[in-house]
Order: sequence, then structure tokens, then C-alpha cells
Amino acid sequence: MSGSILKTIGGWLAGYLNKPIKGYQAFSISDPVKLAQVMRPCDVLLVEGDRRLSTAIKYLTQSTWSHAAIYVGDALGQGNDVETAPVLVEADIKQGVIGVPLGKYAAYNTRICRAIDLTPEDQQRVIAYVVSKMGHAYDLKNIIDLARYLLPMPPVPSSMRRRMLALGSGDPTQAICSSLIAQAFQSVRYPILPHVEELDTPARSRYGDTVREILYIRHHSLFAPRDFDISPYFQVIKPTIEHCFDYKRLVWGNGDHAPDEAA
Repeated sequence: MSGSILKTIGGWLAGYLNKPIKGYQAFSISDPVKLAQVMRPCDVLLVEGDRRLSTAIKYLTQSTWSHAAIYVGDALGQGNDVETAPVLVEADIKQGVIGVPLGKYAAYNTRICRAIDLTPEDQQRVIAYVVSKMGHAYDLKNIIDLARYLLPMPPVPSSMRRRMLALGSGDPTQAICSSLIAQAFQSVRYPILPHVEELDTPARSRYGDTVREILYIRHHSLFAPRDFDISPYFQVIKPTIEHCFDYKRLVWGNGDHAPDEAA
């Protein structure tokens, strides 16, 4: 398929897939101000999207999270205002790699995932990596591939879903949200979900008796937003708990159910 035809089809699909789906409801919203108070450079913000594209990603990954952005603080030189300053970098389906404020996701379920013990030097390298990709396009081949799985019952065996995330054209000037962030962490050799090889006795003699396993980097195209959530190397940060949560101070309404819930 020629580049111009691919671009035309991808652009049309991007518009279609970027439309919101009906019935989305957020149950655990974090105030952007509270998010800003706890987020640190290189924190990954996972988002439960409300777009048609989100449906495909959540189906393929069997996960709540369909989008990921990385917190870069004031690295883009426009301050830290939660409503206007671009403190997150993400790969947007229509605009490509851009900076956005935390306020963009004020009405969505979100989760913060933090790389444990990432050194200040490596934090700067990770941020420099994603900032260097600003302006790159979203991978149109990824859009076309994902569109195929918006059928009511996509013919995709669960055992194949992980491999089917190896999408995209491979063009270094194009990006996918989770792949961009995975590449940034892999550039400093920080693990997300590496392939782990347990060493037998002969292998240990080659690497040293104290070495029990060897890690191998997975290809960045195989990563999905959920991988930062389930990674043993990332900590889940919950803003409410970080702000001295005390359940004894909560004020409950009368009755057993919320006013808008059916009996």
C-alpha cells in the first residue's frame, strides 16, 4: 500500500477511532492538583480512555488502561500549571507526540506508576529522550491494525493478544503511546517487563555463582499501558493515600446507596 493511501486511510480511521464511546463513567477520579502534588519526573500516568480506540486496546490487553503518558514536569519550559502547562508527554492518535497538561485527564480514571530508585541522572535521560521525540507522528499502521479488532467478537485467541501488540511500521519518526515510554526507559536499561532466563549450573559458572538469572529487553512494540501497572519494578502511587488519608474523617450520606442508584 503506498504511503499516500496509507496516510489517507490512517487519517480517516484516526478521526473515527478518536470519537468517544457512549456510556463511559469514571469512578475513581483524582483531582489534577492532587496529582501534581505527588507526581515526580518520569512517573507514568495510565488513563482509562473513553474513545473507540480505547476499546480495541483494552480488549487486546485485557486491561482497564488504554493510554499512557509520562510526566516531565517543567522540562518543556512552560511551568507547572495543571490546567495549561504541558507537564505530560504522550503520543496522541491525531497530533502525534505532544505535551499536554494534567487537566486533560481530570474526568478520567487514572493511575500513577513510578519507576523505583531511578537515579536523577537517568531521570534526566528518560525525559530528554521523550522530549526529543516531540512532533513525531502517531504510527498510522498501528491505527489500521487496531481498527480490525473493533468487531463485537474479534477472532483473536487470548494466547495471541500479546504478540498482536507488536504493531506499527517501525518508522523511528512515528510513535505509539506505550512504545514511546518503553523506549525511553529502555534507553537507560531500566526494566519494565523483561524476559527472564533462569540460569542452570553450567551457565552460572560462566556468569558467576551469584548470578541466578539474566534479563533480556523485550521489543518496545510489545509493550502496552498495563505493563507499567503490573511491572514488579514500578510502584503504584495513589494521590488520596499520599495526602494523609483518614477514613474516620469521611462524611457519609444517609441511606445505603447513592441517590442516583437503583434500589
